[in-house]
Amino acid sequence: MTISRLALIAAAAATLVAPTAPTLAREATSETKDETQVTADKPAPTSPPIAEKREHSYTRHGITISDPYDWLYDKSYPEVDDKDVLAYLEAENAWFEANMASQGDFTEALFKEMRARIKEDDSTVPQRRGDYLYWSEFEEGAQYRKHYRKPVGAPEDAAGTLILDENELAEGLEYFRLGVFSISRNGRFLAYATDTDGSERYVGRIKDLETGELLPDEIPNLRSDLTWVMNDSALVYGPSTEEWRTLEAKLHVIGTPINEDVTLYEEKDESFGVNAGLSAQEDWLIIATGDNETSEVRLVPADDPTAEPILVRPREKGVEYDVDVHDGDLFVLTNDEHINFRLARASLDAPGEWETVIAGSDEFYLTGFELFKGFFVTEGRLDGLDQIQLRQYGSPTEAKPIAFAEASYVAGLSNNPEYDQSKLRLSYESMVTPSTVFDYDVASGSLEQLKQQEIPSGYDASQYVTERLSIEARDGTMVPVSVVMRKDRAAILKEQGIEGAGPLHLYAYGAYGYAVQPGFSTSRLSLVDRGFAYAIAHIRGGDDLGRRWYLQGKLNERTNTFNDFVDAGRGLIARGYTAEGMVTASGGSAGGELMGAVVNQDPKQYGAVVAHVPFVDVLNTMLNKDLPLTPGEWPEWGNPIESKQAFAYILSYSPYDQVSAQDYPPMLVTAGLNDPRVTYWEPAKWVAKLRDTKTDDNILLLKTNMGAGHGGKSGRWNSLYETAEEFAFILWQMGMAPETGEKQGG
Repeated sequence: MTISRLALIAAAAATLVAPTAPTLAREATSETKDETQVTADKPAPTSPPIAEKREHSYTRHGITISDPYDWLYDKSYPEVDDKDVLAYLEAENAWFEANMASQGDFTEALFKEMRARIKEDDSTVPQRRGDYLYWSEFEEGAQYRKHYRKPVGAPEDAAGTLILDENELAEGLEYFRLGVFSISRNGRFLAYATDTDGSERYVGRIKDLETGELLPDEIPNLRSDLTWVMNDSALVYGPSTEEWRTLEAKLHVIGTPINEDVTLYEEKDESFGVNAGLSAQEDWLIIATGDNETSEVRLVPADDPTAEPILVRPREKGVEYDVDVHDGDLFVLTNDEHINFRLARASLDAPGEWETVIAGSDEFYLTGFELFKGFFVTEGRLDGLDQIQLRQYGSPTEAKPIAFAEASYVAGLSNNPEYDQSKLRLSYESMVTPSTVFDYDVASGSLEQLKQQEIPSGYDASQYVTERLSIEARDGTMVPVSVVMRKDRAAILKEQGIEGAGPLHLYAYGAYGYAVQPGFSTSRLSLVDRGFAYAIAHIRGGDDLGRRWYLQGKLNERTNTFNDFVDAGRGLIARGYTAEGMVTASGGSAGGELMGAVVNQDPKQYGAVVAHVPFVDVLNTMLNKDLPLTPGEWPEWGNPIESKQAFAYILSYSPYDQVSAQDYPPMLVTAGLNDPRVTYWEPAKWVAKLRDTKTDDNILLLKTNMGAGHGGKSGRWNSLYETAEEFAFILWQMGMAPETGEKQGG
C-alpha cells in the first residue's frame, strides 16, 4: 500500500488536525461528575481569575513584542510543575465549573439524548486478512472496543476469539488510546501500541495470538506504525525524539533487546518525519520521509530490510510523491508536473524515470491510489465531491467510476487488506445519510449494503434537507458551503418564540490540505432538531476543491482562510439562513486558530464561539525551534526566525497578538495539559489576554484537561460528554437552554 502524504505529515507530527466533531463520549457517573463540580471544601469562585502580567519582551527584525503572559509557558515543559502555572489553570477550571454548574442538568440531558442515538453494543463488519476474519465490538456501557477474529469459513454464527480488550488495557487509567493494531502475515502475532496519558508517546507490545501471552518485547516512545518484516520475525518502527519528532526507521527483531535495534534510515532534516509500510504485495518495505510539501522514498526488500535501499528519486523542494509496487512496476503519485497530481510508472531499475499513466487535470484532483492483483483504484475529487474509480493495468486511462445516488456525499475505500480482492469494502455517508458500509463487486459493478449506522432513538432522513451553496468571498472567490437543517425548521423555531431567521452553527478547519467533508453526525442533531441550521464552510487552506485551494490558504495567503469563513457567515446571513449575532461557530487546533482570527475580525457576527485546543499563539510558536512541532510547521506558516516578511505577516493575523479592546462574543476555550501539538499555554495565554483587554461582559471560559492531550478525553462516553458540554454552552448563550441561569461576565 502507499504511504500517503497525510501519513507523512502525521509522521512528521506537523499536522494540527482538528479533533473532528468530538466522537462518542462520557457516562455521567459519580466519577465523571467529580471532575466537573466544585468540591465542597473549596467554594465556587464569584469572579474570573485574572492572570498576573509579568514584564517580558523580545525583539526580532527590529520589531519589539511585549508578551506579559509568557510566564504561563512552563520552561520545564513537557514537565509542567510550575506552581503558579498550575494554580492559574486550576483557577480557570474552577471558573468553568462554577459557570457550567447552572447547566449541569441540561448538559446531562443533552448527553443522554446524544447517547440514545448510539448503538451501545455495536460492531464493525468482519473483514478478511489471511486465514481469519477480523472485527471489533463495543459492549453495552463500555468505553472501549474489544477485538475478535475467527477462521475464514467458520459458521456465520460462530463466536469469535477475543484477541485484545481495550477496556482491560484502560482499566484504572484516566486516559487511554489504542494506536497501531497490526496483525502479522501468518496470523500468529498482534503488534499494538497504547498511549496512556495523551502525550502521543505510544508503547508498542506484541501478543502471541496462539498462546494469548504477551511477549517481553516492549517498544517505548513510539510515534509510527509497526510493520511486520522478515517473515514475521521483526518489526519496523519509528521512535520519537524528545521533541516528538520521528526521524528514524528502526528494525526490532522479536526476542532481542531494544538497544540492539538497527537503524534502517535516519533523517537529518529535523523538519521531516519518517514513516514505513509495506507495498501492496507486501514484498517491499517502503520508507518515506517528508514534510508538508516535500517527500523522498526508499525501497528495501521486506524479507531483507537491512539490504542497500533503492532511492526512488532525491527530494526536491515542493515535490511530493507516494509509491507502490505491482509485479515489479513502480507506481508513483506525484505533483511534479501538475498541481492536482498525476500517476506515473517506472521500473525498479530506473525508479526516478517516471512515465505518465494518468495525467494531471485542472478538473479532477487525484488524491490517492491503491493497487490490487487484477486492477487498481484511484481516488480523488471532482468539483469537491469524492470519486472512486476502478482501472485496469492494461488500459489505465479508462476509468470506471462507482456511482452513488445522492448529489453530495462522502465516499472512499475502507479496509481492504487482501491483495487479491473480488469485492471492495467502501465507506459512505452524507449530511443526511448515516455512515454506511458497502461491498462493491468488481466484476458486476453492484453495491451491496452490509451495514448502516443504527440510531436506536430513531432517525428519519426525510425530515432533513441538505444544500450545497456557493458564497462569494471578498476577493471574488466562490466558497462552497454545505448546510443541513430540518424541513420544519421554521415551525420548530416558532415554538421557541423565534420568528424569521434562526440560529446557525458554522464549522470549518482550513489548514494542511485537510478537507472537512459533508458527512453525518448524530451529535449534530441536538442542534439541528432544536432549529439550528448546521453549515460546513469548505474554506481555502483545506483541499476541498483541489491542491490549489489548499495552497491559497497557507504561507502568505493564510488570511484567505479567515476571510472565507467570515464571508461565508455573512453570505448565509444575507441569504436569510440566520442573522447577525445568531451565528455560532466552532473549530479545533488549526480550526481553533481560525476561531481566534474571526472573532478578532468580525466579533459581532457570532452569538457564541467554541475553540478547541486552539493554535492561537502562532508567532511565538513559530519562533521557538525547540518546541516539538515547529520546524515541521515552517512550510505551512513560514519561518519568522529567518524571514522578516514572514514575521510581519504572521504577526498581522496571530490571534493572541491581535487581541484588541473591543467586544467579543461568549466563548468556551479548551486545552490539554499533555497536548504536544497545541501546547496548553497557547489557549491559556490567549484567554488571559482576552480577559484583560476585551470591553464586554460576555462569558469567557477556559477548560484544561489536566490528564489528556490534543483530542480531549478518551473513551466514547467521556468524549461525548464533552460534546454535550459544548452544545449546552452554545444553547445557553443563545437563550435556548431550558433554564438559562444567570450569565456571569468574564
